[in-house]
Amino acid sequence: MTNSIGEVKECDYLFVIGSNTTETHPIIAVEMKKAVRNGATLVVVDPRKTELAELANFHVPLKPGANIPLLNTMCNVIIEEKLYNQEFVANRTEGFEELKAAVKNFTPESYAGIIGVPADTIREIARGFAKAKSAAIFYTMGITQHTTGTHNVMACANLSMLTGQIGKPSSGVNPLRGQNNVQGACDVGGLPNVFPGYQAVADKANSEKFSKAWGVKQSEKIGLTVGEMMDAAHHGDLKALYILGENPMLSDPDITHVEHALSKLDFLVVQDLFLTETAMLADVVLPGASFAEKDGTFSNTERRVQLVRKAVEPVAGKADWEVIAEILTRMGYPHEYATASDIFDEVSKVTPQYSGMSFARLEQGSLQWPCPTPDHAGTKYLHQGKFSRGLGKFIAVDFKAPAELPDAEYPFVLNTGRRLYHYHTGTMTRRTKGLSGIYGEESIEINPADACKLSISEGDLLKVSSRRGSINVKANVTDRVPAGMVFTSFHFAETAVNFLTNSARDPIAKIPELKVCAVKVEKAS
Repeated sequence: MTNSIGEVKECDYLFVIGSNTTETHPIIAVEMKKAVRNGATLVVVDPRKTELAELANFHVPLKPGANIPLLNTMCNVIIEEKLYNQEFVANRTEGFEELKAAVKNFTPESYAGIIGVPADTIREIARGFAKAKSAAIFYTMGITQHTTGTHNVMACANLSMLTGQIGKPSSGVNPLRGQNNVQGACDVGGLPNVFPGYQAVADKANSEKFSKAWGVKQSEKIGLTVGEMMDAAHHGDLKALYILGENPMLSDPDITHVEHALSKLDFLVVQDLFLTETAMLADVVLPGASFAEKDGTFSNTERRVQLVRKAVEPVAGKADWEVIAEILTRMGYPHEYATASDIFDEVSKVTPQYSGMSFARLEQGSLQWPCPTPDHAGTKYLHQGKFSRGLGKFIAVDFKAPAELPDAEYPFVLNTGRRLYHYHTGTMTRRTKGLSGIYGEESIEINPADACKLSISEGDLLKVSSRRGSINVKANVTDRVPAGMVFTSFHFAETAVNFLTNSARDPIAKIPELKVCAVKVEKAS
């Protein structure tokens, strides 16, 4: 997030796109509700009629994959009506003329049918965003999990910069991260193209810096993403995998392909709390530690680094880092960390955003990066005065349809997401009696008009099929989804929806298109 969770309630205009916030980020949703009670305008862009959509001043039930047409038409209105922040654009950005040319033909009247809402609604939303004292964009995987995911994010940034709604309180572009420490994992190098602190692997100076810091020559070659690893394993080019706290046999698209890929490995190690669907395929299973068994830090969605302390000793006898360090030592690279604090000291030395942090400081309270020096108070919001690259750059993006659209054989769009009561692949939450008692079985949402055409009633067992596989799942007949679309979650192994989803990827970020694929729906025999 460019901004902070505490600022949300002070927003005048909340633009929530591709996020079912009340179910996936309920604490942040509470702050959004406070803003609404304070008089803020809430716009929710989502094909489904979610709880947050029902609270919104404007619910935009856009057609799946139509994010760029909506954002570009909003930019078109703002530029044509001269509502953009001319001072901000002139002094803080570059590439405006390219953006202006790119969105010239994206009139609301031309794209209303593709987006799925009237042109007048698009104009009203665009005007409201541009005129607001403080407008903030919030998004999650409904923006990123598309073959145009990177361009979707760029389109959000264009809208924010065009209106000067960034670099100040209660504004900005705010991706809500999906897990409690996914931000921290990225910060310290858990991506194939960067070292810790988002320092590019392909940059020779960075390679030399980390070669010196770690005492091992670092490659300047960008590594593989998860999807690329599966492809490489399937083709026999990747021989071994070490999977820690991840369950691709439920979370990755096209599970049949994932299973084939993992089965071709020479050696698979899985480290986890429980014997997950992925761990069942492993040659070696190592014990993982839960949050209550760990010392260390979590970095949350607002870039806040928080110290965590173990409540109990690890049941397996070792923390995660101790297992990894011991393996490294046995492989000839000795690691003699005494505590998690020693590891964080190394993180601070090589990660500019964390340079001013230490366990001693974090004992006094959490800090938001960037925090470059020991006397720096942390950064509440980003891009005040200037962007990290100097001038913010507008990137012209065009509309591209999803990789797989409905046809006569597969007439429905399948959209996937999460449920309030469960988390990711259910490794922990589905072992919790209270949560399973509330929501113990998955269903698939289907619009009443579609259900009537197919003679489907509530609770009927359906067979849902794509070009990649089939699952059986009970029907939930509801107007929460529009006609022509069905929705379910990926939490349940019994109805593993990722047997159906498409592994087509965004060519830049390599994120799979989990939000759109074509399926057919019929009663199960």
